[in-house]
Amino acid sequence: MLFRKKPRTPTTTSLPENLDLFDGLPDDLVVFILCKLSSSASSPSDLINILFTCKRLNRLGLHPLVLSKAGPKAFAIKAKNWSESVHRFLKLCANAGNVEASYTLGMIRFYCFQKRGSGASLMAKAAMKSHAPALYSLAVIQFNGSGGSKSDKNLQAGVALCARAAFLGHVDALRELGHCLQDGYGARQNVAQGRRLLVQANARELASVVRSRSLLTWQRPHQNDSFPCSTGSCCEGLLSDFGCNVPAPEAHPVNRFLKEWFESSRGGLGQGLRLCSHGGCGRVETRSHEFRRCSVCGKVNYCSRGCQALDWKQRHKLECMPMERWLDEVGAVDNVADGVGGMVEVEDDIE
Repeated sequence: MLFRKKPRTPTTTSLPENLDLFDGLPDDLVVFILCKLSSSASSPSDLINILFTCKRLNRLGLHPLVLSKAGPKAFAIKAKNWSESVHRFLKLCANAGNVEASYTLGMIRFYCFQKRGSGASLMAKAAMKSHAPALYSLAVIQFNGSGGSKSDKNLQAGVALCARAAFLGHVDALRELGHCLQDGYGARQNVAQGRRLLVQANARELASVVRSRSLLTWQRPHQNDSFPCSTGSCCEGLLSDFGCNVPAPEAHPVNRFLKEWFESSRGGLGQGLRLCSHGGCGRVETRSHEFRRCSVCGKVNYCSRGCQALDWKQRHKLECMPMERWLDEVGAVDNVADGVGGMVEVEDDIE
């Protein structure tokens, strides 16, 4: 007698109604996902909102690995939102090994809270991990002797830090190094090499725009127009002279923070101290007459030649001298690569 097997009926496993699938994910996988999120965060809220979601995400979101991967935009804090909790969060990220947090907190401590030692130490911590903006900021401090007296300037150290930052691709450092070689400032004068570096800085500026935009707009000035753009709103950047509509380079979040801080009521400038006249810098003098002023008009001052070159092309060349004089002298500018005026120190008459 043959027995026919009964067909198997699929068994359905019913999940408890109160079961959350997220609880079944291992911590390592959640930490990996949070690392990706923190590194690609477009604003601080992208990371902070995760910490407020639940206790588990709060615990794993504060994991040192997650904090160490946070990108620059995760620390793009506005000056009006500064608080002690923000300070603790930046310190927590810096202790986790995040170089951006070390640089950001170092700049804020050095310039906003006048804690020169701890601020420079945090920037040096980031610089030792090849953080280009930190290297350049330390170079500016060495060039100006910031936090000390005029005798604390170390031009050779500034040039060395600029060279390292330029090697890592920092455009402002490359431009500063070109000016140092061209002027013999802290290094043996080499005009040809200096101008080559300035042209290279312009080329890197253009390359960064091409990478970030799918289409680059080129302008051909009209024959009857002496200036392609009289307001500077559509021809910003150092490549406008070549007919290229390149926007001004985006400032680092901490530079925007410094500018907002000192222009607000929270961070008033000390007596006789001035901000760098370049709008994307935000650095402030640590002693009276620390920055060098424009040698033509004497009305603006800059922390570096890099800031002067950017501000000259974006704004100051239309304000520095009468328009008729600019038309007469624009063809006889010594600096062929950038076309900027000179700077003069004013401390010799003070100290």
